[in-house]
Amino acid sequence: MELRQLRYFTQLVGTQNLARAAKLLNITQPDLTQQIDLLEENVAAKLLDRTSKQLELTPAGQALLPHALAIAARVEEAKGHVARVHNGLEGRVQIGLAHSHFLGPFPKFVNEFKTLRPNVEVNLREMLPTDHLNALGDRRLDLCLERSPTPDAKVSVAVLWRDPVVVALPPGHRLAKRTRVNLADLRHENFVFLQRKGSAFAGRLYDACLHEGFAPHIVQEVSEIPAALNMVAAGLGITLAPASMALLRKDAVRLCTLVQSQISITPQQVTKGSGKAPPMAQLNGDVYAMWRSDDNNPALTEFRKNLLQWAHAQLADD
Repeated sequence: MELRQLRYFTQLVGTQNLARAAKLLNITQPDLTQQIDLLEENVAAKLLDRTSKQLELTPAGQALLPHALAIAARVEEAKGHVARVHNGLEGRVQIGLAHSHFLGPFPKFVNEFKTLRPNVEVNLREMLPTDHLNALGDRRLDLCLERSPTPDAKVSVAVLWRDPVVVALPPGHRLAKRTRVNLADLRHENFVFLQRKGSAFAGRLYDACLHEGFAPHIVQEVSEIPAALNMVAAGLGITLAPASMALLRKDAVRLCTLVQSQISITPQQVTKGSGKAPPMAQLNGDVYAMWRSDDNNPALTEFRKNLLQWAHAQLADD
């Protein structure tokens, strides 16, 4: 029994006319008759009574018809499913991100994307940024959000949105009346600092302080930026944080722009393993997307295309 034979059978039953059915199927009448004969041979039963002027279903034909229609419907359903997956309209993407990204603009994008592509399952997985590259490599993640993307020949990177680093101060701090602060002005301050073990971004902040000639005096270490801001609000110290996060607590902390150091170095002076900090111009919390360059998941392609378009629109608005 072939699918085309069932299709010919249902078409013939639907039109009740051999010539009309053959024309709709774009085959000759003898070919249609031959295929119906083969179908009857396959099921070992006569399906159509063609002795009268009108075609009539035999009891066997009546029994086969609902099955043939159901099979045809399932075939169309399968073709539609395959097309949706192929075009990225259905599928699943695994996204890795740190806790702070749940509080930034990304959830807004996910909500809009789910409205646009309701059949794409988006799984958000909170994990340490230092684990992202391995998770991409072993395919536990399809894409991740990073503030300090790690160079890797197998991974593609694109900037999503800018997020400058600001200084968060407790209310009443001696620098609270200033709108702009140099990093060197903070050499004698108590810092609430991100744990460097799980965050390359925290490592960049620490290295920038070293470049200014001081090691930050860390009185509290936390794993997430919101916790650092809450400790600043409690007067336990100051912190350096991406503006998008710091603005969430602007009611409880004083925010100052972090201006570029007067002793900045050029990117050409920074070499791998030199121990030198990046220039202040690169000290930011900008958010990047990272994904495997060879990934052929159509759902990821659709997600990534929409994410980059949405993010770049945000940059343009800024």
